[in-house]
Amino acid sequence: MSVLDDFWSATSAEQKQGFVERQDRILCLLCGQEAEQGVMYPVEGLFYDARRYMRHHIEQEHGSVFMHLSHLDKKLTGLSEHQITLLRLFYQGLSDSEVQKQTGIGSTSTIRNHRFVLKEKERQAKVFLVMMELLKERDQQADARPSLSGREGSRKSTAVLEERKAILAKYLPDQSNGPLTRLPRKQKEKKLVLEEIAKRFDPERLYTEPEVNEILQAVYEDYVTVRRYLVDFGLLDREADGSSYWLHQTREQEEGDGEMDRRQVLKMQYKETKPQAGVYQIKNVKNGKVLILSSPNLKTMNGKKFMLQQGTFPNPVLQKDLEEWGPEAFEFEVLEVLEEENESDALEKLEEKWLDKIKPYNERGYNQEKRK
Repeated sequence: MSVLDDFWSATSAEQKQGFVERQDRILCLLCGQEAEQGVMYPVEGLFYDARRYMRHHIEQEHGSVFMHLSHLDKKLTGLSEHQITLLRLFYQGLSDSEVQKQTGIGSTSTIRNHRFVLKEKERQAKVFLVMMELLKERDQQADARPSLSGREGSRKSTAVLEERKAILAKYLPDQSNGPLTRLPRKQKEKKLVLEEIAKRFDPERLYTEPEVNEILQAVYEDYVTVRRYLVDFGLLDREADGSSYWLHQTREQEEGDGEMDRRQVLKMQYKETKPQAGVYQIKNVKNGKVLILSSPNLKTMNGKKFMLQQGTFPNPVLQKDLEEWGPEAFEFEVLEVLEEENESDALEKLEEKWLDKIKPYNERGYNQEKRK
């Protein structure tokens, strides 16, 4: 049994304290560390019993149960990076105005709106847990022997899953981690593939069209067509002028948002967060080579990070090293943020300054030296 299996099988009280007590030992639910009951453990000149030692272990190795859980993968928490960041700041006891100052997001009222959304998520989670408990009780009471219709339904369900798996294997061999081989012609297959591609977008944020393009370039060469299909199939919503895109919500999800209009919250956050222009580098920590890039919005670095994680990058020389070393060999660093405003050539000059300073050409980097 894995550490996560122990965590899921523990009670809520055990999960909050971070360990579970067995007859002869105490088990850390965060890493699997064990302490033997009845043994005294020396800690900085003192002796702790197993229970107190485990509390000390969690504090020293994990910071706290909360901090450890906040660093779990998004697939396990169901929370976006933005929500996790806010929760960590709230956990520190910061006020809305203090959180706003640290994050630079919108205004104090924007942070209050985010608190509201998180509380709504908590209430929804409680309802879901109760429903799952009731479902579990019903399954336990039901006849273990399935009826003929039950077996038939199970066979149909299995057939549907197998068909879906075969379609995705045909067009998206790596599913959410790789490129599209080609666009399906059949509408049913096309919709299924597009639904899988849509999972690459964060439901908690707005995207500019260049940011959408950057994500889809890692999926398919004709990314404009894929973007159009995502909108046509109702998987992405956008403003009429194409200024912003966001992941579509189902009717059930919209009703679950209560009084807070998710779209308005995202738009408010998007408009009140001023994009920063600047120059950044992508460095190969294995061989020291760098790629210098500039952007009018440094948040678009996330698109480049995503492309690296997918194992694809438009720079052929860097792509070769990516295939050899893997995405973990590359680090991103902002070199300088542009201070000037309304100067069309200021960003270009800033990039030239860093190109002259680092000279990331040939054996030193991945940039191509401009011909004079």
